[in-house]
Amino acid sequence: TISLSSASKRLLKTSRKWWLHHFPGQPIQVPNNPFGGGTGFVGRALTHLLQSHGHEVTHISRQGGKNRISWEELSRLGLPQCDAVVNLAGENVLNPFRRWGDAFCKEVISSRVETTKTLAKAIADAEQPPNAWVVVTGVGYYRPSPTAEYTEDSPGGNFDFFSRLVSSWEAAAVIPDGATRGVLVRSGVVLGRGGGAISQMLWPFWLGLGGPIGSGHQPFPWIHIQDLAGIICHALENDCLQGVFNGVSPSSAATSNSTFTQEFAAALGRPALLPVPAWAVRAVFGVERAVMLLEGQKVVPKRTLESGYHFIFPDLSDALKDIVA
Repeated sequence: TISLSSASKRLLKTSRKWWLHHFPGQPIQVPNNPFGGGTGFVGRALTHLLQSHGHEVTHISRQGGKNRISWEELSRLGLPQCDAVVNLAGENVLNPFRRWGDAFCKEVISSRVETTKTLAKAIADAEQPPNAWVVVTGVGYYRPSPTAEYTEDSPGGNFDFFSRLVSSWEAAAVIPDGATRGVLVRSGVVLGRGGGAISQMLWPFWLGLGGPIGSGHQPFPWIHIQDLAGIICHALENDCLQGVFNGVSPSSAATSNSTFTQEFAAALGRPALLPVPAWAVRAVFGVERAVMLLEGQKVVPKRTLESGYHFIFPDLSDALKDIVA
């Protein structure tokens, strides 16, 4: 095995949803956001962290160029010799400007499952497969419940559209011969400055128009973006890690939507007095998508903690103060 701290390695990133690949001495790919260029929310944080550890980052995009290759080149030339591949792919499911219908559902599935299949096949077909293959999925795998707590060993994945999506997504990541170490990170709501959920809520809360969604009692599984990037990096740099790891804060299981609302408002020094009624959420997002906001899961990062990862922001209040500082 080659240590990720080796200066000869390269990490690559693509633009077609989120992905990341680490290669020794050769540029290759990482999917990032649909806008390309490696400028996506999670991708930026992960790229910065990996570079700070001495790794180089290259992106895969529609167009090749400096420190990037195109999907066409990947298809034609195959996967260059590399140490690891990271997949961060996925169309934004909660885009309020997209109507929830068959066409959008197909995009959501394709951006996750089909792109993952493409990379998994490239890994399987490589003459010298990478050592590690990390895919970031979601806690939607677990059934929403106000009381049940889920660890990485808990059942799920077959009760609604989103759980079945995660199951298909994770199944697509399987490398048949098992030569490459596989890691799945089931992420909660990613909180960070400059993107993700916070970017959509910042101005309403800043103007004093924020409030809990629905009853506010639903669990709110969350993680600071630095910790999500940290878990991925931790998985890449530790050859003994394999399997599923929950990408949520240790205090996530004790956090409700109402708790988050009050903590976020406090961090901003603003009131949070205007709840968003459930009917309004269903009207904007549709009944199926509204479940993601009106219900939630209590998720525990049991294997993540047992792996030796130390969270930078285990506490919600500290995480939000860092983000709005």
